[in-house]
Amino acid sequence: MIFVNILILVVGMFFLIKGADLFVEGASKVAKAMKIPSLVIGLTLVSIGTSCPELSVSVQSAIKGMNDMSFGNVIGSNIFNTFIVIGVSSFFVPLVVSKHMFKYDIPIAMAIYVVVLLMGFVITPNVINWWEGVILIVILVLYTVFLILRSRNEPKEEEKDEKKRKWYLNVLLIVVGLAGIIFGGDLVVDSASAIAVILGMSELLVGLTIVAIGTSLPELVTSIVAAEKGENDIAIGNAIGSCIFNIILILALSSMISEMPIAMIQLFDVVVMLLSAVVLMILSAKKKEINKWSGLTMIVIYVVYFTYIIVRDFA
Repeated sequence: MIFVNILILVVGMFFLIKGADLFVEGASKVAKAMKIPSLVIGLTLVSIGTSCPELSVSVQSAIKGMNDMSFGNVIGSNIFNTFIVIGVSSFFVPLVVSKHMFKYDIPIAMAIYVVVLLMGFVITPNVINWWEGVILIVILVLYTVFLILRSRNEPKEEEKDEKKRKWYLNVLLIVVGLAGIIFGGDLVVDSASAIAVILGMSELLVGLTIVAIGTSLPELVTSIVAAEKGENDIAIGNAIGSCIFNIILILALSSMISEMPIAMIQLFDVVVMLLSAVVLMILSAKKKEINKWSGLTMIVIYVVYFTYIIVRDFA
């Protein structure tokens, strides 16, 4: 049985990789054709698109009352997105952290993490209620409006004449690529979750590791592909944007569907999520970029965290 799941895992990876390749190509072309900055596309369209697996898994988990899985998926995905997605992508090309991202988006992510910390352990200890989910949705609306207004002041992307393609073909690439990402993500998550259950892992650990990593593979593959194609803003904007939307969209909807109990043990994971944004800010503060050495540092931190939560679960 475990071998069948491993085979499904490999097939899912194929769809993720190919889907991400098509999605990034279509999204970057549409961005340039509409004269929208790649950074804004990375923070919105690409981020939401690659977060679809997290959205599907967390909402389904909330409906089924698997709150540890739902919450762990969101928190674990954000930690993975910051430390691994950005860290690994930096090995392909140094990821330049734009002035606006350093000034706005990373601090916004940090602020949203603090809000979750207060909601889950101070305002309504050990639970996130539906009305707190509504507050997160309000933040989502405000952040989206802020991005739209900000895009007017961003440098416009010009599409090269020799690379022009009819707009509907680019939209088709986005749709087909997104379908591949979602389908591949579902295969990866389902097979990885089955493998985890066979190995006797807890629901929380499955959410923080197997499911979080599985649903974050679209972000990882998309950012790597974007980095290879020279779409630096999409590479890093995708990761940061996904982290933000994971909280203000996915966690919000999940808590509105089903009140989300949170164990005190999860305080550590939320703090690590907050620290991931702090580490990103510190590493990019001097040169405004994440080079391979900074990326390696982030990967090492994640490996230490990953090892700890496994030991914690089986202790």
